Amino acid sequence: MRTITLEEHISTPEYLEAVAKARRGDPVVGHLQAHRSKLLDVGEGRLADMDAAGIDMQVLSLSGIGLDMLDPATATALARDVNDKLAGAVKARPDRFAAFATLALQEPEKAAHEFERCVRQLGFKGALVNGTAGGQFLDHPRFTPLFETAQALEVPIYLHPAPPPEGVKEAYYGGLAGNLGFFLSTAGWGWHVETGMHCLRLIASGLFDRFPKVKMIIGHMGEALPYSIARADDFLTQAAKHLQRCISEYFFEHFYVTTSGFFSLPPFLCALQVVGADRILFSVDYPYSSISAGSAFLNALPISPEDRAKIAHGNAERLLKL
Repeated sequence: MRTITLEEHISTPEYLEAVAKARRGDPVVGHLQAHRSKLLDVGEGRLADMDAAGIDMQVLSLSGIGLDMLDPATATALARDVNDKLAGAVKARPDRFAAFATLALQEPEKAAHEFERCVRQLGFKGALVNGTAGGQFLDHPRFTPLFETAQALEVPIYLHPAPPPEGVKEAYYGGLAGNLGFFLSTAGWGWHVETGMHCLRLIASGLFDRFPKVKMIIGHMGEALPYSIARADDFLTQAAKHLQRCISEYFFEHFYVTTSGFFSLPPFLCALQVVGADRILFSVDYPYSSISAGSAFLNALPISPEDRAKIAHGNAERLLKL
C-alpha cells in the first residue's frame, strides 16, 4: 500500500545557526540540535528510514520554530534559501519527496510572493506556517495576503504549532523545574490546545466566509478539536452572529487532520467518528516521532482496507494533487 506522510521536517545549517543566535539559552535550540543530523539529511539516511518503515513519500517542510524571532530581512532571506534547498531535494528524488513552502510572516506581502513562487515555479504543494507570528494570530488583517494567495493557488496551508509568546509562557508555564515548563508549553500540551484555539479564531473571525476555497491542515490528531468541536459549536455559534454557518460546518469543510505524533487508538477513533476517513491523513512528525511506530500504528488500525488506503495515501493525493 502506498504511504504518504505530510508533517516531515528538515532544516539547514544556516537556519539552525540563525535560530541559535536569536534564541540563545532557549530550550528550543537544544531541541533542534538534538535532532540536527536527521533534520539536515534529505538523502540516503532519510530514505533508508522511510524504506524501513514502508513510507513511499514525505512532504518536506522546515522545522521552523524560531523563524518569527528573526528580524524581517533575515527571516525572508532564510525562508527563500530553505525553499530553494527543499526544491533541490524534491528535484533529486521527485518519486520520494514533495514540499511545503517556508514563509517569513514578518513581511506578509513578501511572504505571499514567496508562497506564489514556491507553488508556481518550484511545484510545492502548499505552505506550512508555525503558530502565531510576532504574537499575532493569523486572523489579524495583516496576514490577509497569505490567505488571498492560498485561495488563488488552490493549495492548503498546514498550521503547525510553535512555542507560545513570552507573556503566555510566563503566565501559564512559568515556575516549573528544568525544561518541564518548555515541554508543557509545547509538545506535552500547550501548543496543541493553542493551535486548536487558533483554528477556532480563524473560523470565528469570518475568514472562511471571505476565503471560501481555503483549506487548512492541522496535525496531532486534530489539536484536540475533534474531541471539543461540539462544545465549541454550542457556544461560539450563538455568539458569532456575523457568520454564515455554524462553527462546526466550517471545521468540517475547511480542515483536514493528520496523525502526526499521535499513535494512540482512542484519539484516532474520536477523529474518525467526528471528522471522517475522507479528511484524515497519515503523518509521522519525523524526526521528532518514531517513523517505525507511526507505520506500525497505521498498519494496525481497526479500519476497512478502503479507509486505510484513504488515510495512507488517497486523501493526500487528492488534496495536494500528488
